[in-house]
Amino acid sequence: MAIINYITTVQFDFGALALAPQECARLGITRPLIVTDAGVRAAGLVDRLALLFPEPSALKVFDATPPNPTEAAVRAGVAAYKDGGCDGIIAIGGGSPIDLAKGVALLATHAGDLLPYTAIEGGVARITPAVAPLIAIPTTAGTGSEVGRGAIIIVDDGRKLGFLSPYLVPKLAICDPELTLGLPPRLTAATGMDAISHCIETFLASAFNPPADGIALDGLARGWAHIETAVKNGADREARKHMLAASMQGAMAFQKGLGCVHSLSHAIGGLDPRTHHGTLNAILLPVVLAFNAEAPSVKAENRMARIAGAIGVADPASLPDAVRALNRRIGLPEGLAAIGVGAEMFPQIIERALADHTHKTNPREASPADYEAMLRASL
Repeated sequence: MAIINYITTVQFDFGALALAPQECARLGITRPLIVTDAGVRAAGLVDRLALLFPEPSALKVFDATPPNPTEAAVRAGVAAYKDGGCDGIIAIGGGSPIDLAKGVALLATHAGDLLPYTAIEGGVARITPAVAPLIAIPTTAGTGSEVGRGAIIIVDDGRKLGFLSPYLVPKLAICDPELTLGLPPRLTAATGMDAISHCIETFLASAFNPPADGIALDGLARGWAHIETAVKNGADREARKHMLAASMQGAMAFQKGLGCVHSLSHAIGGLDPRTHHGTLNAILLPVVLAFNAEAPSVKAENRMARIAGAIGVADPASLPDAVRALNRRIGLPEGLAAIGVGAEMFPQIIERALADHTHKTNPREASPADYEAMLRASL
């Protein structure tokens, strides 16, 4: 049975950040914890947010989010939440602060460690409506975590695992493209390819969800059409708007599932937290596209041709090469070796990929040998 449910309120426009205080009041948040990272704070975005409130200096800020969120950072965030007597959270930043904020919202209101709440440990049913209210404000156009029902966090045993629940969906997303204008070219490229990979993978997932398919294809078309402009001219407001929309749309369609791009990138990110998730997705996407082209559901529904049509590629068989060419044009690495991922890591990567929750929703089942072939082709 398909579950088709779009449950998040989104305020989307240039200048939407100014709505944060009134939205806090609407949700009953009187003492928010601001969850962010050091880079976002140094860029002045936390100050811009805080100055909208009557007493900026009274706001509690947690800015120790690592590039790949960890359970240790979640615990530190929970301590800040409780020390500040907070009753809600505002996450501002990329996918890492937003995912970390979801972890804080969970453990601030649920007992124990994170592991029992992971999807692969049957944790979906353990997450209750008691999750602290969360407002998410993205400053990158990539993960779409501001409208997603999941979070990806490295738990204490080193695995990068998923947490899935409708109760983890932020109560509100404030999508203000103005906050993305200062994003550097390399990060614009990596996060943009993250959004594009989300749109493609969720469209290829075999679950029946026509609304998600339509949202994913539209998001893909927007992302593909505007990513190069956003990378070359970060001040282009139109490009930034469409990239933020593509990011949001990719995550809106997440409920269909993802696939091998993400099972592999989650595995690699857990083993080497220095790697960037969006960059990994960009590198892995071509080989996974080639693998999934033979999936029965993909062939039966002509999905590769529909993807090709959305991005203006004449021959669906050339989609992997089209992605590789786009990666080159926007300055991303062409292989895993360029970012320090070697063949000696393959056994651990494959073991973790097979256990990842996104492995199960790939349209074609991948064996250990299939994963090894994908990794070797991505070196």
